[in-house]
Amino acid sequence: MSQSENSNQITANEDDEISLIDLLAVLLKYKKMIIGVTVFAMFFAIVISIISLILPPEKSFLPNEYTPKALMLINDSSSSGGTLSSMLSSSGLGSLASLAGISSSAGSTYSSLATYFATTNTFLDSIVDEFNLIEKWEIKKSPRANSRKLLKESLIAEFDDDSGVFSISFTDIDGEFAKSVVNYAVKLMENMFLDLGIDKNLLEKKNLEQNITNTKNEILRLQRRTKQLESSVSYGASASTIPEIMTETQMVKLELEAQQQVYTQLKTQQELLKIKMASDTPVFQIIEEAEIPDQKSGPSRGKLCIIITFAAIFISIFLAFALNAVQNIKNDREAMQKIKSGWNNENK
Repeated sequence: MSQSENSNQITANEDDEISLIDLLAVLLKYKKMIIGVTVFAMFFAIVISIISLILPPEKSFLPNEYTPKALMLINDSSSSGGTLSSMLSSSGLGSLASLAGISSSAGSTYSSLATYFATTNTFLDSIVDEFNLIEKWEIKKSPRANSRKLLKESLIAEFDDDSGVFSISFTDIDGEFAKSVVNYAVKLMENMFLDLGIDKNLLEKKNLEQNITNTKNEILRLQRRTKQLESSVSYGASASTIPEIMTETQMVKLELEAQQQVYTQLKTQQELLKIKMASDTPVFQIIEEAEIPDQKSGPSRGKLCIIITFAAIFISIFLAFALNAVQNIKNDREAMQKIKSGWNNENK
């Protein structure tokens, strides 16, 4: 290595050392300002955090938020082969689901459909109307559109591909209110699946229960009619009407017997369906309903204090270098002369 190269390297190292020393000197020169700004920011963050805790949630500028969550199991095992596709097409949701990224072809999943349902206007409007959110949030301008927008920000529907669990959560300063919103959303989602007729077992169960109720009511009506006819014969009906009453009584008894047989068959089908449902996994199954959370989900006041403190450190250091640069310019007569001449030329 030549002597000139050694000299250049030594000069560069000395310049680096001088630069570091200059930087350290600036920090030491303004150390009181840096420490003062940092300490003030730290105490300011602590004070506003304490005040936000003392104030009532509805008046606090940084209230505690609570996020209850409900869990559901979405069974996608029977969604292949066009079953979901036919359901969407028959219900008129095929084109809308395609816009949301859900294919109406084979391979579409019920989990994707559940996620899509959570963004529909029907779903959102039902929640808004049930809890009167337009009035609660004091929405004046475009109430329907803005209420949907605000609800989407607080109501989160997610599906975990690994576990197959679908979750709905809602964030609010009132934990009990948030729980009510989540549980209502879950029931609403369940009814939407039921109305769509995706789960054949649930649909059959609903129809059976309705038929059993109707048949039972018909049996009770026929029994009352039989007693009325028999009573009319016992309490002195005219001889001319007795044959007609006896014929009607016989017909009512035959109809009653037929209804009793229908009722027996329906109850048998109901028991068989219970056995089938016990062995089958339903498409939509509620695993866990939301409960009132006893721990806040946010905000993290500790993190906020740390962020404000570190921001104050960086700002105070930047301010120290800025003040030092201004001071250096003021001490440099040549630089000040250039600034003055430039200022004068600008004002001419």
